[in-house]
Amino acid sequence: MGIISRLSPAALRILALLAVFAIVILFFASQIEGYLNGRLFNRISSSVAIMALIATGQTLVILTRNIDLSVGSVVGFTAFATGSIITNHPALNPLLLLLYAALVGTSFGIVNGLLVAYARVPSIIVTLATMALFRSFLVEYSNAKSITSDSLPTWLTDFPNLPVFSIGSLEFRAGFTASLVVVILVHLCLTRLRPARALFAVGSNPEAADMAGIDAKRVVFAAFALSGLMAGLAGFMFLARFGNITVVAGLGFELKSVASSVVGGVNIFGGSGSVIGAFLGAILVDLLETSLVRWAVVSEFWREAVLGALILLAVATDTILSRRLAKLRAKKSKEAAK
Repeated sequence: MGIISRLSPAALRILALLAVFAIVILFFASQIEGYLNGRLFNRISSSVAIMALIATGQTLVILTRNIDLSVGSVVGFTAFATGSIITNHPALNPLLLLLYAALVGTSFGIVNGLLVAYARVPSIIVTLATMALFRSFLVEYSNAKSITSDSLPTWLTDFPNLPVFSIGSLEFRAGFTASLVVVILVHLCLTRLRPARALFAVGSNPEAADMAGIDAKRVVFAAFALSGLMAGLAGFMFLARFGNITVVAGLGFELKSVASSVVGGVNIFGGSGSVIGAFLGAILVDLLETSLVRWAVVSEFWREAVLGALILLAVATDTILSRRLAKLRAKKSKEAAK
């Protein structure tokens, strides 16, 4: 108990998440024949590359006591818009295409940020509305057409599965590696850069942050802009991985991104959490989805129910853990004062 009281809440959340990982893997390994192999890692790592980026952006928003429900629509629009550009201009430089995807996503994030931070409309209302609006923009922009993989250059469709290095039968591919690099860079910014720490300050206590000279409006605006940026990059990755893009691209990513962040230990009430936790949460959510599809006992239609249950369980566990840890530390402080 003494060791637990000395650990930070973030460290406890990560340890609890790793314990859940072990339980899930051991359970499905006992239920599914040939479950533990390199193909499982390769399949999940390829799939989670997209959600890791979205969950990272969602985490930045949640840290400020807000939520972004428009990320799925932003991913879908960006994927289609990027696919349209490269279809019409196949010789376009890959870096320019990536920059275009990032700018499209960021522009949507800026719209959300302006409405939430400066118009002071609750984020759940704003992003629920823009989720529908951005999806409608996609329907109008697509003109009932689809992007197909045969119209895309091979460098784009080959990118996600391009091997970078291998450890035994575990293959680290370009898509997963690129997403992992982005997650690590954001994590380093949040832990090392003082301006990035303002996200935690605003989420923990907005009034105190204002008194400390932190511009809470600008911080919230930046969080939404960065969430849009991450969704734009995810849209690029979505296009590269799937190739075939329709008006329903990215549908349902809102729930998965929130689930990934909250399951990864990000406090839904803001102020605490990490993108590393959100990244692990995204892997856990994908692991469960993949395993449930292969487990014949449960219908795949229960996957959404499992995600909902995970969110409830994660929030309840985080609340209980935080309260008990606070009591332990308060008791320890009293004993030390005697």
